[in-house]
Amino acid sequence: MKEIVTVQVGDFANFVGSHFWNFQDELLGLAGDPSADSVFKNQDLNMDVLYRTGETQQGIPSYTPRLVSINLRGSLGSMNSHGTLYTEVASTSRDVVTWTGRVSTQASEPLKRNLFLQRLYEEEEKPNINEIPGSNNDSQNEYEDKDVVECLENGVKFWTDYSKVHYHPRSLYELDGVWANIEEFNNYGIGRDSFTWAAQGEEISDRLRFFVEECDHIQGFQFIVDDSGGFSAIAAEFLENIVDEYTNIPVLLYAVQGSGSHTNLQSRKRTVSEVLHDSISFSRLSTYSKLIVPVGLPSLSKSKASRFLHIEDAKHFHSSAIYAAALHSISLPFRMVPVGPTADACSISGAVDIHGVVQMLSGQGRQNMVSVLDVAMPAPALTGGQNDLSLLEVLQPLTPQIADDVEDMLAIEHMTVHGALASEGHRASVTEVKDKVDGAFRCASTRPMFCHLSVALCPLPIPLPFPSIFGNNVGKQGELIGGQTINSSPKGSLEVHSVPMAARLRSSSVVLPLLENKLQNLQRFGIQRGAAGSELLRSWGFGMEELVEMEEMLSKMAATLRPPQLTSDSD
Repeated sequence: MKEIVTVQVGDFANFVGSHFWNFQDELLGLAGDPSADSVFKNQDLNMDVLYRTGETQQGIPSYTPRLVSINLRGSLGSMNSHGTLYTEVASTSRDVVTWTGRVSTQASEPLKRNLFLQRLYEEEEKPNINEIPGSNNDSQNEYEDKDVVECLENGVKFWTDYSKVHYHPRSLYELDGVWANIEEFNNYGIGRDSFTWAAQGEEISDRLRFFVEECDHIQGFQFIVDDSGGFSAIAAEFLENIVDEYTNIPVLLYAVQGSGSHTNLQSRKRTVSEVLHDSISFSRLSTYSKLIVPVGLPSLSKSKASRFLHIEDAKHFHSSAIYAAALHSISLPFRMVPVGPTADACSISGAVDIHGVVQMLSGQGRQNMVSVLDVAMPAPALTGGQNDLSLLEVLQPLTPQIADDVEDMLAIEHMTVHGALASEGHRASVTEVKDKVDGAFRCASTRPMFCHLSVALCPLPIPLPFPSIFGNNVGKQGELIGGQTINSSPKGSLEVHSVPMAARLRSSSVVLPLLENKLQNLQRFGIQRGAAGSELLRSWGFGMEELVEMEEMLSKMAATLRPPQLTSDSD
């Protein structure tokens, strides 16, 4: 088995991660539910790739994500930093040997659990084993489900508010001395100033080491980093030490930003700070990653990716759900059970590990380490009616600042399709999906140099604590239907139980505008003589030599994607 260790750094990264782990928890629950759809029972997915087995202090078996989560103190809401399986509480009294005076302790009242968490904990403590289908209990549960969905839709403040997963006590780390105030924790310099490796880095490394050393054969690190503020500086510091300690383990990094994470700019000073943060953060994170995937549109609700969705950009609960669904889909091949060359693959095809994807996208040809993430949610049926679009046509980017309609003969793609529906409403077989995608490539006006396709029968399960974001033309199994009233309320987990998905990572020159934008902003506002942000960068701790190195790195990344210029001789 090849395990993955996941690291989530920052508030929005943990919002994404909370949805991601809810999907995994839902898959585990459906696999063991006798009444669940059979498509969830023979998934051919090895969940041990993401999870570890353990035991609580009471000797109860546990199954928890192999995860290190980093955030500001006070960001866990009503959850304890030791998670939910273990009752130990951090000591509040310490011997201060350098102080002989009086010591006072200030403690805040724990936050109350919302309706979803209250019911979750009640069900675990007192399971309803005598419920009779069709009885009054069912009506009561349906009523409670509606209350829970409404509570989450209007009241999510923390990523833990909708988390249905148990975490290991070593998973959740809160930064000492930094309390949750995301609005002020908004640039690279603040993150650098608030985090010192000597004081906090070793403890984080010990937590990561705990999960890594239990692995039989780790395939890679899956990093999700909130790239909109000071968290990227903390992630870069952490990554630098990881690369030094785990030299041969690849890092696949998703740099995520919530919709509207950059506020309406009110001053030139704020503009300069934000664009310099973006350039510095990207170059630093790229330095320590094998493959980096920028994720986060300025307005997800106005993008083509939301064609069948109703997103409220102001709600991280909404946008993080879409990004988490895409990450779940693109990472499915990492935990597919490998099938031998002579075996008959009934439910999966195209298993590959992180190292394989990294080598595929960034280790060949131009060696471009920046990939674009595309998604189709839900993916339309393979054939039929007004939705008769190929999977290639419906995939829409979640990566910002990329070019449209660029023909790149050297592009390389890794694509995952799972839970696809056929025109008659039944689930398409693995062979049908592969044939349909192959046909779409043959008919396409432009095609990549190489595309790796992974297919699974299992769709994306929609857990109860999922936002009500589906349009009225999305059916119970994610099928696209017509005839509904356009202005009806969006659907949630009570109306939509699963959806077919398609996701894709692209190594392509379409990402060139993003790279050039970051390069030009660094040059204009940070390096050129009299640059408006030169003093700001000095306050962040960057000297000119380090900035020039970043400039050279970004310039090299952009140069690999630019088409060769025609000379007068070749003309």
